[in-house]
Amino acid sequence: MSLAEGIEVVAEAGDGRQAVEMVPEVRPDVVLMDMRMPVMSGLEALQALARSDSLPPTIILTTFDDDQLVLAGLKAGAKGYLLKDVSLEQLVDAIQTVAQGGSLVQPAVTQRLLSGLEHMRNEFVSLDRPDPLTDRETEILRLMAGGFSNKEIANSLGVAEGTIKNHVSNILSKLGVRDRTRAVLKAFELQLV
Repeated sequence: MSLAEGIEVVAEAGDGRQAVEMVPEVRPDVVLMDMRMPVMSGLEALQALARSDSLPPTIILTTFDDDQLVLAGLKAGAKGYLLKDVSLEQLVDAIQTVAQGGSLVQPAVTQRLLSGLEHMRNEFVSLDRPDPLTDRETEILRLMAGGFSNKEIANSLGVAEGTIKNHVSNILSKLGVRDRTRAVLKAFELQLV
């Protein structure tokens, strides 16, 4: 089944245990993981795949009442999350972003997730103040928190996308995190944005 040009659904799992068994065999480029599944939850499946080093870039699918699971999923290694009612266009964009090494935070539920940050407080490597961000890096971090892609940020600021990628790399380094999602979460935690 083809979802969009260049995107093909290669497998579907009926429950979390099936997902854990299928992913290493099928080796998909991206996994869409529902957090509520029978037999084994999506979170348990995500954690099992991460432990076995078989976790491809993964997008969590959730509803508004799954905030704690989303936070746990991001901690377990998911690269982003979407609400189940997301449009096909947004889903395709998210899959392409994650497949290219990016991560995403859907603005519609960012505020709800931020309320759960207290539970993640001790999970960051360090809560000491990171190296200070430049004014431009802070501006870019705010746009990242708004859910904008590198391309959208570049267009908004009138600079090349490569310039934004360099800034994002510096931001990740200064905050001591490995991806955009964690950068945004940590920025809110440290009240940088």
